[in-house]
Amino acid sequence: MIEIKNHPYILLTLAVLFWAGNFILGRAFQSDIPPVALAFWRWACASLLIIGPALRHLRRDWPEILRNWPTVLLLSILGIATFNTLIYSGLQYTQAINALLVQSLMPVLIVVLSFIVFSEKIRIIQAIGILVSLSGAAAIISRGDFGNILSLQFNRGDLLVFSAVICYAGYSVMLRKRPNIHPLSFIAVTFWLGTIIIFPLYLWESLNVRVMNLEISVFVVIAYVAVFPSILAYLCFNRGVELIGANRAGLFIHLMPVFGSLMAIIFLNESFLWFHATGIGLIAAGIYLATSVKLAADKQ
Repeated sequence: MIEIKNHPYILLTLAVLFWAGNFILGRAFQSDIPPVALAFWRWACASLLIIGPALRHLRRDWPEILRNWPTVLLLSILGIATFNTLIYSGLQYTQAINALLVQSLMPVLIVVLSFIVFSEKIRIIQAIGILVSLSGAAAIISRGDFGNILSLQFNRGDLLVFSAVICYAGYSVMLRKRPNIHPLSFIAVTFWLGTIIIFPLYLWESLNVRVMNLEISVFVVIAYVAVFPSILAYLCFNRGVELIGANRAGLFIHLMPVFGSLMAIIFLNESFLWFHATGIGLIAAGIYLATSVKLAADKQ
């Protein structure tokens, strides 16, 4: 059996697959689960589930965590508390096509922030790969008619999603500054801090906006988002960034519309059309181009 912890492309593909399910569920159950409630219970449950596996590592890593608490807090704010709350809130006001399109800008923003914060340059072949992959994502999102993108009307939901994308791009870039601790220790602490940060906003939403419906389907959704897009996806993505860097890892976000489309075909009986094949081909080509620089360097 392949030990995937040293295979970044498998790890990053799995992370995006889990996030695609999170995206679809967040949109599908928006009337049953308020956005902040979904974010809070997602991280609260993930925090409880991670205690057991992370405890022995936390005991060893605690001094290092305390020495690096500003960085850990910043990563908790960007990648846990702010990103998901803004995404779920944005999905209350915008169409899925808008949100997917805005989220497709994340690889570009990661490259820009990497340059601004760490002066990390990007090679021409990588830039071409990003553009090719972005065009593939746009082909799927627009369903093969780029006029659909030009005719989109943007609203406050799109602004919330864009703000979320900036936050997660910042999280991805700043992962290189994470303390040298066990992955379970890192996600445990960031999950706990994120839950604490969200809690006051969750109370306000429950008292002043609306409460979550207590139904079996809601509990199933929370169980899914606590395990797959949270614990497993974050372990996979963080490790992927550690292995190949934020710029290359961020490119895998373009697989989001691919997996979203495939899920719609499987679960909603939608048809597999020419633009799906075109988009998947362009995204695969773009990822190959952008990662080929690293592959060539590894062979030297």
